Amino acid sequence: MPRAIISPSVLASDFGQLTAECTRMIKGGAEWLHMGAPILSCVKKGIPDIFMDCHMMVAEPEKWVDDIADAGGALYCFHYEATSDPLSLINAIHNRSMKAGIAISPDTPSTVITDEIANAADMLLVMTVYPGRGGQKFLEKCVPKVAELRARFPEKDIEVDGGVGPSTIDKCAHAGSNVIVAGTAIFGASDPENVITVLKATVNSAQAKIAASRA
Repeated sequence: MPRAIISPSVLASDFGQLTAECTRMIKGGAEWLHMGAPILSCVKKGIPDIFMDCHMMVAEPEKWVDDIADAGGALYCFHYEATSDPLSLINAIHNRSMKAGIAISPDTPSTVITDEIANAADMLLVMTVYPGRGGQKFLEKCVPKVAELRARFPEKDIEVDGGVGPSTIDKCAHAGSNVIVAGTAIFGASDPENVITVLKATVNSAQAKIAASRA
């Protein structure tokens, strides 16, 4: 059964207090930090052991693998729509000792993720907002894609990113997502530790039900 992983999106943090903000999330129970390339090396200096979940919303993602690896990335997630050869890119990521994730945008069907691609990748990401801007409204139309992928890949890490928080976690978790990216819902909360706890508990409960239904 895939375990719950909460990955606060650093896009929603106070960049003037970047290391302190990230440290606050880790102390609050987060295991990963979700971020883009420009801030990775800065955070890595302050928190050298944290798992850096690097979401690359870029064209030609092949060009950035070495830079992210050199900066300390642990997982390199690229968009299916941005490359013509996802399998070669996954191999290149693995060759730099990083895990590989592949993301699909809201208008891309989950069926583009073939068995071959999914088995090569370490994580599948379903975007529940359009890439590139924080604070967007959660797109419920994307949730069935999570369920479709979970049905095909019961042991794979499946991440959701965009508009996820306490009000939307049930839909994501019960569809089968176990890796949760949340930005403003965590960083903007008066008690982020409690939000992380709620998200994680909801995912673990949902995963247990999914596992039981297969037994």
